Amino acid sequence: MYSVRLWSVRNARALHRLYAFFSRLAPRLAPLVRRIGVQHVETVLRPLEQGAKNVFFDCRMCGQCVLSSTGMACPMNCAKQMRNGPCGGVRADGHCEVEPGMRCVWVEATEGTKRIAADHLAHPTPLLPAIDQRRRGRSTWLEVVHGRPAPVFQPPVGERITPEGEQSQFERSCASGRPVVTVEIAPPDSADPAALLARAELFRGLVDAMNITDGAGGNCHMSSVAASAILATHGFEPVYQIACRDRNRIAIQGDLLGAAALGVKNILCLTGDDVSRGDHPQAKPVFDLDAVSLLHVARGMCDRGEFASGRKLEQAPDLFIGATVNPFVPPYVDRVANLEKKIRAGARFIQTQFCFDVERFADFMTEVRRRGLHRQAHILVGVGTLGSAKALRWMANNVPGVCIPEALLARIEAAPDQKAEAKQVCIEIIRAVTAIEGVAGVHLMGHRNEAVLARIIVDAGLRAPPPTMDEADPAAAPATSRRAAA
Repeated sequence: MYSVRLWSVRNARALHRLYAFFSRLAPRLAPLVRRIGVQHVETVLRPLEQGAKNVFFDCRMCGQCVLSSTGMACPMNCAKQMRNGPCGGVRADGHCEVEPGMRCVWVEATEGTKRIAADHLAHPTPLLPAIDQRRRGRSTWLEVVHGRPAPVFQPPVGERITPEGEQSQFERSCASGRPVVTVEIAPPDSADPAALLARAELFRGLVDAMNITDGAGGNCHMSSVAASAILATHGFEPVYQIACRDRNRIAIQGDLLGAAALGVKNILCLTGDDVSRGDHPQAKPVFDLDAVSLLHVARGMCDRGEFASGRKLEQAPDLFIGATVNPFVPPYVDRVANLEKKIRAGARFIQTQFCFDVERFADFMTEVRRRGLHRQAHILVGVGTLGSAKALRWMANNVPGVCIPEALLARIEAAPDQKAEAKQVCIEIIRAVTAIEGVAGVHLMGHRNEAVLARIIVDAGLRAPPPTMDEADPAAAPATSRRAAA
């Protein structure tokens, strides 16, 4: 079946023409279907449709077939069931993050779409709404007979209209024109928030906002919404990361309302890592939404004051909504289109995966500027460091979506002080990417490496050091001071 599925993508243009011919003729059968009865026709048609689609596309009978819009690659074969891909974890060989033996379904979809349409560079695959679970197992051929369009393009949600005085501090910082600095902090493995607050305190006065991860890597920590609310209560500016992996759309919308009620004003929409690499590999992933459909749901709540069901909210949340992009994994050329999807769906700021390849990122930004996307969303480049070449190599080999050039690893390995060299590399990357037109700032990452990241912010010239920095980070104090202390 898998080999036939790949054949279907390679022959997407011919199959698309066949589908187009069927779509033109099928509505003529509508009067006959009504006379026989829709239910009777579906009883006969459904097994025929399922059998044919299963052979050619490994069909899962979602009831909302979009093969003609996704290059004849069924998105339901995605291990994360993404309706809008690819995710940021595609392997360097184009294979799936979750199932390494399988090519990424969305890499296939992009290639198939290119074979169908000459204007694929505008939008290789369209925006697709989240699956309507009620339609699973239903015949989509009948939908074609009735002339109903495929559920593809979601309408734009419009421009953000929040007055400046009501915007979050982070949103105002993004609009200020000065380099924006954000940092990622993992919630603690504790019911005591003291450790979280201590790590956040290292960045007071140095960053514009602090991302709180949501079960990153499939590992369990204090909930992101609770940790974000704790930071907001203590005068910090949190960005609540919300992943689709663990909650369905009901729980996600409830959490968004709860976060807003607790003073959280910024969110980052993520599809989420697979659970198999985390500390609960036996857990069931949900993936009811993906990042794009979550963006659309969140913007609908904020801008239209509606749940995804269409039910009106009594009071709409006011959130500054962002998303991620990874220019460093396949399909490289079409990652800009993935970014454009997210901006069209409602993202107003973007944070990238770790950038260790400045040249590839500069190429990415060239296309971003050509499409004017840097004027529609604030782009923050992911940067960071670990303490040794060994740790960086482990991250490159084990963290989906992280790519580190071998030459850079060799440079750090050859250094007498690998930690200092890795830090210097990070500073050089920051200076290089912030000089690229269209970059709004940087997003620093490094698990439990907060003191080093705080020093990097200062040494890269992004912020002036707060008066207490050297006291908080003795390793950063001048050598004379260290000798005196000894």
